[in-house]
Amino acid sequence: MPSPPHDALVQLFSDRPELVTEILRDLLHVELPATSIIQEEERTFNTRISDDIEPDLVFTLGPRQSPLHAIIVEVQQDNKKEARQLARYAAAAWLLLKCDVTVLVVCPNQSDADHYAKPVESGLNGYRFQPRVVGPRDIPAIIDPQEAAADLPLAVMSVMTQGRDRKVVEAFAAALNRASDEHATKYYEYAYSMSGHEIRQLLEEIMASTAWPVYSPFAREHFGRGREEGKAEEAAKSVLLVLGARGFDISDDIRTMITTCTDLAQLHTWLIRAATADTLQDLFSRT
Repeated sequence: MPSPPHDALVQLFSDRPELVTEILRDLLHVELPATSIIQEEERTFNTRISDDIEPDLVFTLGPRQSPLHAIIVEVQQDNKKEARQLARYAAAAWLLLKCDVTVLVVCPNQSDADHYAKPVESGLNGYRFQPRVVGPRDIPAIIDPQEAAADLPLAVMSVMTQGRDRKVVEAFAAALNRASDEHATKYYEYAYSMSGHEIRQLLEEIMASTAWPVYSPFAREHFGRGREEGKAEEAAKSVLLVLGARGFDISDDIRTMITTCTDLAQLHTWLIRAATADTLQDLFSRT
């Protein structure tokens, strides 16, 4: 099951595909076709009679009808994926799209990046595959607010990998203050979802502090909402935990009703009832 950091990274690349070419060209020094055209492609490869194989994202450069280059993006938070699968992705894309292919592996942890950076012996004579890998060592620590504001997607990745440096988070916070509310919310959520606990705490501290000079109404509203949502999520988990411990068979509809509720008072009521209810109907029908 993909984790929130994985999903957030994939969504960031999907929303901003130019970040993929920026990483390859500027950080990993990969030669790509000189075109500004990039689009996301169907990511399920099938070359019958083989099984479907599906990387996280696939982009093509140049016209969709006759692509110049394909880029496959894989986000890896551990080293459990078989390295040969990366070679299979490249081979399948090459067969289907009939163009050169680069596989970019993005790793929040440096040890995983080092693992996937090794050449892959494909098992096919003469075919030794080399993925392109970006890890924390390759992502710059952006401490200039202007630089962060000019490239918010890269600033998000800088927070994820270098955010233990307080200056990186401060520059990111300053950049968000210059962005529109819509962009600030989106990129904050990316950074928060992709970062570890220590960096999340630093994000909250800097963004929520009224003493911080770039503090804005957006930050106050956003963090207030975030804390309430967090409390609701924990309360919903508690309701489900009590019901499960008492042996209730919880249907998908009831589980969804509980987990999507954002009313803390209602969740508190359900939690109290969960401890004594004879049936699940009692949980919702009492006055």
